[in-house]
Amino acid sequence: MKMIGYTTGVYDLFHVGHLNLLKRAKLECDHLIVGVTTDELCEQRKGTRPVIPFTERMEIVEHIRFVDEVVPQTNMDKIEAWNNLRFDRMFVGDDWKGSEKWNALERDFAERGVEIVYFPYTRHTSSSKLREVLEKIQNGDSIKEGER
Repeated sequence: MKMIGYTTGVYDLFHVGHLNLLKRAKLECDHLIVGVTTDELCEQRKGTRPVIPFTERMEIVEHIRFVDEVVPQTNMDKIEAWNNLRFDRMFVGDDWKGSEKWNALERDFAERGVEIVYFPYTRHTSSSKLREVLEKIQNGDSIKEGER
């Protein structure tokens, strides 16, 4: 039986942490589906639009060799995503592990035969940190060695 995996993300300012997550996810499934968050959903959830527009982020992720299929993520409803895609495993960063929301999702998904697999979050590189550095450069601020 073909194991279908699913993960989501904004994938703004694509970096090695994104690549490592997708590579590791593909090792644990036969077919990897990636939901890329729309600009509107990102703005609604985080209060800011991504630096890279949605269509370009979709294209970047589509061209990663570990990714078999890319779909837009227009809302945060993971059960709705499962209803549409019927994945067997969902991959997510371990920064969510143990939270009330994800504990409830684990129970809901267990009833559907879906396993949630948590991967270590890449702490040294993130799109948020990259965005901060870009803003400093745009504002003419100096950048310390550890921020590069």
